[in-house]
Amino acid sequence: MNLSDLPPPLLALLAGCFTWLVTALGAATAFFFRGGRPRTMDLMLGFAAGVMLAASFWSLLEPAIALAESLGGCPPWLMAAGGFLAGAGFLRLTDLGMTALRPDQNSGALRRIRMLILSITLHNVPEGLAVGVAFGALGEGFTPERLAAAMSVALGIGLQNYPEGAAVALPLRQEGRSRAKSFLAAQATGLVEPVSALLGALLVQRVRLLLPWALAFAAGAMVQVAVSELIPACGRENEDRVSDRAAPGILLGFALMMVLDVALG
Repeated sequence: MNLSDLPPPLLALLAGCFTWLVTALGAATAFFFRGGRPRTMDLMLGFAAGVMLAASFWSLLEPAIALAESLGGCPPWLMAAGGFLAGAGFLRLTDLGMTALRPDQNSGALRRIRMLILSITLHNVPEGLAVGVAFGALGEGFTPERLAAAMSVALGIGLQNYPEGAAVALPLRQEGRSRAKSFLAAQATGLVEPVSALLGALLVQRVRLLLPWALAFAAGAMVQVAVSELIPACGRENEDRVSDRAAPGILLGFALMMVLDVALG
């Protein structure tokens, strides 16, 4: 079957399933990881924080600013700052709300897990929309160039999802969750991508106008979790060696995500 015979929304849905599948592959690292030592825990939390900090700029803020400039209207700096602060504020208010509703289940470990899953899920929504917008553009006229551009977007976002899946699964495993539960929770963060990709293809013009704000919003949510939950949690059992334990993971996660984002565009 020729891809040109398929409707753009169906192509977008298939591409979204691909990006989710790569997230699931990253989450599958939970099956091969054995942990429990505080040093390893700090390394994994640092890795997750590094991935999120790098993704917040190269996967979210930078493309949001570029898209805002191409669309015109709202100043790009205002959009980026406003969406970023709104995302951070939203996640903080959500945390406070959950704490008030369920104070008996607000241990440090549960809180980090909850916020980590929520922030990565929020981050995946605009990425799925971006895939949908790319394939939705094929509705204006199918050409090999447009198809290649849309597929490159899906490939880039998909490969970036691998370390993100691991960044959720490994800290969950370190917190004592079983391999299966760590995998299921981590892969579930990517399930929003097929849905949002389909939505983006169906509402390509309207979504395109909102996409810069959504990208910046997700970036703020990710940074909020990294700086308020993940990094402070590193080295709590031996505070004198926080930097020694967390820094390698943060640098490795940041560098890996940066390389993927820049290399894959």
